[in-house]
Amino acid sequence: MRLSHIPGLLGRSGPAARRLVAGSLNAPHHHHHRPRLLSSSSSSSSSAALTSGLRDLLQVSGEVSEAIAADRPVVALESTIYTHGALGKDLAREHEDLVRSCGGVPAIIAIVDGVPKVGVSIEDIVQMIEDEGTTKASRRDIAYLVGMGLAGRKIHGGTTIAGTMLLARLAGIRVFGTGGLGGVHRGGEASMDVSADLTELGRTRVAVVSSGCKGFLDIPRTLEYLETQGCLVATFADGRDGGQDGGEGGRQTVDFPAFWARESGVASPAVVRSEREAAAVILAQERLGIESGMLFANPIPEEFAIPAPEMRAAIEQAVAEADARGFTGARNTPYVLGRLRELTGGRAVAANKALVRANIARATGIAVELSRLLEGGAGGAGGAGAPAGSSFFDVKKSWSARGEKAAPPGDARADILVAGSVALDLSCDYAGSKKGDLEPRAHTSNPASITQSIGGVGHNVALAAHLASRQARVKLYSMVGDDVAGDTILSALRAEGLDTTLVQKLDRAKHPTSRTAQYVAINDGGKNLVMAMADMGIFSQHTLPEDWRAALRRTDPAWLVVDGNWSAAGIRAWIGAGKEHGCRVAFEPVSVDKSAQLFCPPRSSGGGVRPALGIFPRASVDVSSPNQYELAAMHAAARENGYLDSAEWFGVIDAFGMRGARERFVRLASAELTDAGVPVQSVQLLPYIPTIVAKLGAKGVLLTQIMARDDPRLRDADEDEYILTRSFDGNPAVGGVYMRLYPTVEEVKNVVSVNGVGDTFLGVVVSGLAQGGRVEKLVDVAQRGAVYSLNHAGSVSPEVSILEDDLRKVALLK
Repeated sequence: MRLSHIPGLLGRSGPAARRLVAGSLNAPHHHHHRPRLLSSSSSSSSSAALTSGLRDLLQVSGEVSEAIAADRPVVALESTIYTHGALGKDLAREHEDLVRSCGGVPAIIAIVDGVPKVGVSIEDIVQMIEDEGTTKASRRDIAYLVGMGLAGRKIHGGTTIAGTMLLARLAGIRVFGTGGLGGVHRGGEASMDVSADLTELGRTRVAVVSSGCKGFLDIPRTLEYLETQGCLVATFADGRDGGQDGGEGGRQTVDFPAFWARESGVASPAVVRSEREAAAVILAQERLGIESGMLFANPIPEEFAIPAPEMRAAIEQAVAEADARGFTGARNTPYVLGRLRELTGGRAVAANKALVRANIARATGIAVELSRLLEGGAGGAGGAGAPAGSSFFDVKKSWSARGEKAAPPGDARADILVAGSVALDLSCDYAGSKKGDLEPRAHTSNPASITQSIGGVGHNVALAAHLASRQARVKLYSMVGDDVAGDTILSALRAEGLDTTLVQKLDRAKHPTSRTAQYVAINDGGKNLVMAMADMGIFSQHTLPEDWRAALRRTDPAWLVVDGNWSAAGIRAWIGAGKEHGCRVAFEPVSVDKSAQLFCPPRSSGGGVRPALGIFPRASVDVSSPNQYELAAMHAAARENGYLDSAEWFGVIDAFGMRGARERFVRLASAELTDAGVPVQSVQLLPYIPTIVAKLGAKGVLLTQIMARDDPRLRDADEDEYILTRSFDGNPAVGGVYMRLYPTVEEVKNVVSVNGVGDTFLGVVVSGLAQGGRVEKLVDVAQRGAVYSLNHAGSVSPEVSILEDDLRKVALLK
């Protein structure tokens, strides 16, 4: 690996730093930046001597050096996690690959043969792991190890968080991703056993991303100590909609994580909602000249978290055993970690690996956003989220605000990112031999006409959105296996004109049981679905939140569509990542069983139980398009799992003023649908999904929607007949409820295929929304797209492209 000398101005790097150095020190532009190691009163000769000495000692790889100089995203990685972490030799390579896949440059930091290096090779890491003499290197150890190297004793040092921060700062790296921070040990008020990580955060300006501190430490005292040190501690909301703390500024509160558990029962001092917000804080700290560090706590991915009560019991046992056996000081943490591995049956190891990957991906996202802010002059560092009281339909405003962000390079950007399934579809249409024979028979072979096509809900929605508008850039994130069906799908997607860069082909060596998704539909003689068989395990079995966040950063979409083929944890991870990125989110339920996953049993949190989904005006999902049966399943799941019992839900429902609403339901939605419960189910789900577009087959489409206070329909006489209720209770966000039944636009007598019809409908709707349209204006155009697909053998009819001009015109209507 090529190594060059230190390029950084201790946190100031890139073109701006070069101009600053040239202007203040009268240095030529081609000179390296001088590190600010002395106060302004120091002599230039002393400064030059010290800089020269540092260049002789600290080695920075060429790749890292060039990235720092150009203000490209660089992420520091500690080496102790590899040399002393017992998580495997391949971990370093995995982490480097992860940083690169997320758009950053990895910089592993270590002391190699007595030389402090930034950008260590994998070969060096393997050598350090195999050398039994490799030691841990914190701030206090660095001079000793380097001094021994100068004296001829070559000792390896795996850098701890404190050691990594120090060397990262000297190299000019701003962001560092790791696992868990050290902290104040239990009984630390007497033993003074406090990690050097904490004091380093008080004096070294580097942003550390971790899953809080290790869960067996004294978390309240750790936070108190960091406050005394002047270190900002902010926790990523990560889909958690915390309340207001009532303190100064009325800041949102969420729990500080407890390493293996997402919640510690201790409120975080501050909260950030997105990587862009974290990047803006880092930039502000730098521009203000505040020299202390920053800790951004990132909760472990939900699917790997160990329930807090279970983890607390294991920790109490491990800590008690450590005390009884005299494991104190530096021997305490390794013993406790080893016992926790045993007590949790190995789950702690899997959780360790998952949280480190999530933190490194998060750190890379922050570094990418920081690079964009630096490139764009940080003139628009505001958050990407919509204001609390904004109308769902203020899409033009939202899109315009997003335009302030630096766009991804080249053609990577998308207006719509669809995260969902792609599958090889087989459609089996019963072909009875007698007139009027429409029903296939069970337990025997039936004559049929069988056709093959590319389907999958995600694919269908993406293709329909793509066909409906050449203006809306659409990308599909999906997965296929390393098999013939996967190759067939990739070729077919390219032939359809869909971008395949985000369709992941899973490596057979790493995922030997992963099969490309396939779907078999059994239809009667009238082309109505009788039953279907779906092999979609590839989506429910793979939850890769760091890859998903990277896809969102890469494409920067205005709209994210999530289909229900992912696992319940995967659905939440996608939705949470989309909201963090400032996207509007649409949810396609897929089927009766999968639709209920959106309202899966809520997790335990702190001292009580609460829903995992945000509630209006901070709803996690903006729009959903269930059919009648999916709507009923979603409502049943929400009711059974306590989503319709929370105080926040009641607050929104009470603002609707819905008492005695049956007559209004009948007037707006028909007696038949009212008796079936469709209007009341829709209304009761509105706090979680402010726009529900229920597809009712021959009965049409029922649109039910919360109107914000500023919604223009509240003052439009033409819309008055569709206003179910107006809010008069003073709720600052709710203006009323809009309900409108749209009859079918055309009766289709000879249906060719029903597969993909609902997906086509949603694809056209989202395509119009991405152009700034209002959903109530888009429904009829989307129904026409669904009719085209009813008359087509494939899942999505190419004739959907005919709608482009009409969709564009409708999108302009206000």
